[in-house]
Amino acid sequence: MKYAPHQLLIAPARGSQELWRLGAGIALISALFVVMASIYSELCRAWLPPAAWGRDGRGVEYASTPWGTLVNLYIFGLLIIAVWLTLLLLHTRELRSLFGPPTLALRQFWRALVAIVLLTAPLTALPAPPALTPAPHLPLDIWLAFLAPALLGVLLQVSAEEIVFRGYLQSQLAARFSHPLLWMGLPSVFFAALHYAPGQMGENAWVVVVWAGFFGLAAADLTARTGTLGPAIALHLVNNTNALLLAAPEGVFDGLALYTYPYGLSDTGFILTWMPVDLMVLLCSWLAARVALRV
Repeated sequence: MKYAPHQLLIAPARGSQELWRLGAGIALISALFVVMASIYSELCRAWLPPAAWGRDGRGVEYASTPWGTLVNLYIFGLLIIAVWLTLLLLHTRELRSLFGPPTLALRQFWRALVAIVLLTAPLTALPAPPALTPAPHLPLDIWLAFLAPALLGVLLQVSAEEIVFRGYLQSQLAARFSHPLLWMGLPSVFFAALHYAPGQMGENAWVVVVWAGFFGLAAADLTARTGTLGPAIALHLVNNTNALLLAAPEGVFDGLALYTYPYGLSDTGFILTWMPVDLMVLLCSWLAARVALRV
């Protein structure tokens, strides 16, 4: 069976597979994260340098400055803490049980990462239509100065999201339900729904939601085929590094981008041009990880 390795993640969930625990867990994770994020926000207001806020004072809100982007990335560390506490209180599970066997997860992470990078790196050098040709944004010296903490921040962000959706939700649902439509589909729907942001994306909000749904299914499939979060984190890391640190849409979450596209996420023409390309890259990245891992 192609999803037999998924038992490595399902087994630790079987002792606390009741749906009420999962519902309570989601509520507790949300509550803990909100409380910690509120404290985090107050500390940021007190300690961040003036440059973090930008000329318009919204550099942190829109992640349009390097410091503002880091603030938005590192907050995901609090989400990991919230999941850890919830596992201890409601599921008597350890956080590492969401990753799968550590050595295997790390080995699969690196193999998938190398495969996806080798695939996507040459694509960035290919000629692109004007709508997809980015312009220089952050000066190279500043970008390099922020690169190490930025990569750590992206790793925190993608790890937190994979822990919640492909680690916690997927394994707990799979311990209760046998059909992949439920334990792959529901976390992917939730993941997609959290990307709905009409205030930033306007009429394109649903297009981005659809893309996020496909990404969620790809990550869920890799997790079930391999029995660890390693490949899904690798897929997510490459995608978000490209989207946040290399070339980002203009206006929101572009504070650490070396290049920016001359359009924002609310521009319908840009999104409709970009979406098929990005979906194809996602498909090829998913296949590259599967080939590298032979799953």
